[in-house]
Amino acid sequence: MIIKKYEAETEKEAILLAKSELGKDAIVMNIKTVKPKGIYRFFRKSTVEITAAVDENGKKAEEKKEQTVLTKGFGLTQGETEKETDEAGFRLEIKETAIEKRLDNLQDLLEKQLSTQNVEEDKQEELTQNEEYLLLIFNQLVENEVDEIYAKQIIDEIKKSLKKDAPVDHILTNVYQKLVLKLGEPKFIDLQNKEKKFIFFIGPTGVGKTTTIAKIASNLKLKENAKTALITSDTYRIAAVEQLRTYASILDIPLSVVYTKEELEQEKDKYQDYDVVLIDTAGRSHRNEEQKKDLLELIDTVDEECREVFLVLSATTKYKDLIRITETYRIIDDFGIIFTKLDETTCIGNILNVKLMTNAPLSYTTWGQNVPDDFGCMDAQSIAKKLLGGNR
Repeated sequence: MIIKKYEAETEKEAILLAKSELGKDAIVMNIKTVKPKGIYRFFRKSTVEITAAVDENGKKAEEKKEQTVLTKGFGLTQGETEKETDEAGFRLEIKETAIEKRLDNLQDLLEKQLSTQNVEEDKQEELTQNEEYLLLIFNQLVENEVDEIYAKQIIDEIKKSLKKDAPVDHILTNVYQKLVLKLGEPKFIDLQNKEKKFIFFIGPTGVGKTTTIAKIASNLKLKENAKTALITSDTYRIAAVEQLRTYASILDIPLSVVYTKEELEQEKDKYQDYDVVLIDTAGRSHRNEEQKKDLLELIDTVDEECREVFLVLSATTKYKDLIRITETYRIIDDFGIIFTKLDETTCIGNILNVKLMTNAPLSYTTWGQNVPDDFGCMDAQSIAKKLLGGNR
């Protein structure tokens, strides 16, 4: 007797697997749906497992009998051959009936054993109290558009450190602390570092770069009392230049417009006695290699030790597009990340996604058009609370 298990996505596929190996006489003993185990079993597709059996001796006897009948047929008369064939068929029928009875008895026994086994497996698949809490937290993170890969990573790390049947507040505290650590220390413009005074702002079109620069300039001038200047190379959009010129006039700070990297070389010398110079760049398509090259050459006009770069992204951008955008700007070695338009989305999971994907520090955030308002520093604790469903 040969008994084997076969697993496939559907019952039909599993049966075909059994028939192809055991032959057409294989009998299906049991059909079972197999659910993935553990905390993520709700997010993976179930499979079908069948138990199939075939009588190896009976199969061999049948093949041997057919061969014998065929061989005898060549040396006997038609009557003798038919007689031998009838006798062989009768004996074979008795043999098959005996086999079927044996298989029926075996099937009953196996079904009882498998039934007991399934009950035990179901008990093992039941989530522990810790896993139930962690599953709820996992769902909350994913609902907030945290990538499932990162959400699972966080849950797995927390799960290893928890004691059995930990209180829910203890689990939440652990997850919260883990999120804060992963979001990391933010990176801001450091006025104490006198060398890094040329600050470039880069990013795709439509993310609110110019407005963000105006907000930062206002903050530096009015709150930090820093001697601030503006430079824009965004000559592709006349409206962007005029918008920045208006802000510069209100704040009473100088603004220079440059068209080439050579002009930027000349202008930067003019601002050597300023505390900080904010440089607006044209929005670049992450698909345009020529524009990326021009941007890199523009940034390289300032020595690395004298510059900082901030990548400006919109919180409303789809995660797939954010992946492509950030991949484009990997040509720049070091940059901080600014997220705009937080008021236009209810899900902020992309902030964590981009942080973990790029390992670049977070910096500022904006949530409206009002200058100098609707602007602040990235707060890891506040983001972690919102990711867990708080502060809404």
